[in-house]
Parts: sequence; structure tokens; C-alpha cells
Amino acid sequence: MSDVKVAIVTGGAVRVGRAITLALARAGYDLVIHYNRSQKEAEEAQREVQALGRMAVLVQGDVALKRNVEQVVARANELGRLDLLVNNASIFQSKPVLEITEEEWDRVLAVNLKGPFLLAQAAAPLLAAAGGSIVNVVDLSAFQAWPSFAHHAVSKAGLLHLTRVLARALGPEIRVNAVAPGPVLPPGHYTADQIERSRKRTVLGRWGSPDDVARTVLFLAESPYITGDVVVVDGGRLVT
Repeated sequence: MSDVKVAIVTGGAVRVGRAITLALARAGYDLVIHYNRSQKEAEEAQREVQALGRMAVLVQGDVALKRNVEQVVARANELGRLDLLVNNASIFQSKPVLEITEEEWDRVLAVNLKGPFLLAQAAAPLLAAAGGSIVNVVDLSAFQAWPSFAHHAVSKAGLLHLTRVLARALGPEIRVNAVAPGPVLPPGHYTADQIERSRKRTVLGRWGSPDDVARTVLFLAESPYITGDVVVVDGGRLVT
């Protein structure tokens, strides 16, 4: 087995996922960068990782499908080991509760919750062999009732509970934790007023950044006595 650590980051080409990818590269990890539609961004992330002196392979696919999940894990196997799985890929859709279609509900739950479950199943043998860990990316909707994001919120609450279930089921060989970002990167549709209101709701009085989340992922990956836990990265938003 190679001495160089290897990580999978799903949705690792854009936004918070890209920050996680690059932070892991700077920490010495080789990367499997998963993407679904963001091919251009994935290729850019790959070049950035390579510029940092690390190896990066790309794999495209829908994490809601088992065959694609198996392809993602197979790319890590080609690199010789797997130390970290970051389940970051997610759908963030806003819609009134009474207007969510059956297809939309199923799609969000499939990507946000079933996908991480399938990836944990597929990656478990490699992770166990390396004494590795899983970090699931949830958000504040795992704790709060967001009426305009019902399917998303339910999926993230489910993923948080799945984190705890997997920690017990896969331990002690594999540790499983979660990180819950708050206001670290405004959604593309946010107005200046919405950005300002979000800032004021934090205890620290400011927005964070994707790098804040990335540092926490790395902390959890490198902390051998933490499992079944969640770290909230929100500037105190949850306690206000």
C-alpha cells in the first residue's frame, strides 16, 4: 500500500467541494474528484491539484446510481488505497412544500441521502484497510425546519442520523463524522439584502468561507478519537 493518502470528494469541483479538494491536496492527499455536470470546473480543479504536486483523477456520474458509485470507488482503488471519503455532492432546491413533486422529492433524497449511503457501502473495504474515515457534509437544515426546502432539509437530517448509524456500524475500523456549514458561501440567487441579513444573524457578525469548512473536514479526517459527531461551522448562526 502506498504511503500517500487518498481521498474521494463527491461534488469536488465547485463551491465548498472545490475548497475541500484543494485543502486536502495542500495537506498531501491524492484526490479522486467526482462531478456530475461540472466537467469544465472539474478539469480546472484537477489542474490546481496537480499544480500543488498531488495526483488527481476525475470521475463523472450520478451518485444516486450504484453503478456510478462503484466507478467512483474503483478510481480510488486504482490509486492503491482510500483514507477519506467526503460525501459533499448535493442538490439544493427551494420550493414550497405543497408544490414539491414526487419526482423532485425522490431526486433530492436519492442524491443527498441514498448516494452517501451507497458510497459508504462501496468504500468501506478500502477505508477499513487504511483505517480511514468518512465525512458527510450536511448543513443547518439538519437541525432547523426550513419550510421552503423541505426535501433538502429532510435529506440532510437523514444524513446526519446516517452519520451516527454508520459510526456505530463501521467502527472501530472506520470513523464517520459530519460537518454542518452555515453562511459560508451565498447561493447564486441571493440578493445583497439577503446576504446582509444572513451576516447579521451570526454571532461573529460576518460570513465565513468555504475554506472554513475545508479546514474542519481536514480536522475530522486527522482526529483519531472523534467519531459519530458533527461540527457546526456557522459563525454562531445556530445559537441565535
